[in-house]
Amino acid sequence: MKVDKSLPLEYSTEENSLKVLGFWIFIGAEIMLFATLFASYFTLEDRIGSGPSGADIFEITPVLIETLLLLTSSFTIGLAIHAMRMNRTKATMAFFGITLLLGAAFLGVEIYEFTHYIHVGAGLQTSAFTAILLTTLGTHGLHVTFGFFWGLFILLQIKKRGLTPETANKSFIFSLYWHFLDVIWIFIFSFIYLKGMM
Repeated sequence: MKVDKSLPLEYSTEENSLKVLGFWIFIGAEIMLFATLFASYFTLEDRIGSGPSGADIFEITPVLIETLLLLTSSFTIGLAIHAMRMNRTKATMAFFGITLLLGAAFLGVEIYEFTHYIHVGAGLQTSAFTAILLTTLGTHGLHVTFGFFWGLFILLQIKKRGLTPETANKSFIFSLYWHFLDVIWIFIFSFIYLKGMM
């Protein structure tokens, strides 16, 4: 495996560059998935039947906490990649760990939020609105859950092997995934929560 030391570690082999390209293609497919969910949501958001509307069930405090946690985690994963490029293993691991803790906290708030929705009668079978709402939020939440465990495995690999072209490539690809989830959350925050509270 030929390593080009003039490139960042995550791009330093041809295989690594191809993996990053492949992941961008995967992100394109993920964009289509969430675009379909958003299109479905906008179609069904007014179909509340006898159930509650967004204005009835949305609470601003948990949503702001979730937003703060996820946006901060996007910043910390950026710091992890910056530390990685400076070949600072401990700093990389520290910022990676903080990112995962913030992700776990986000999931904790989201679980609370889902419990609240069920408690106030906004379940999957309540109305078309609640079904698509929970499906959209749940899909994003599952992506964050997957990302948490994926990131944890990468963190353990860095601890065991250090910063190599392979672990750097995995870390960089994970950071792209995490930033993508943050961008999706901004759309959820803006077009589902804020719009629904008006």
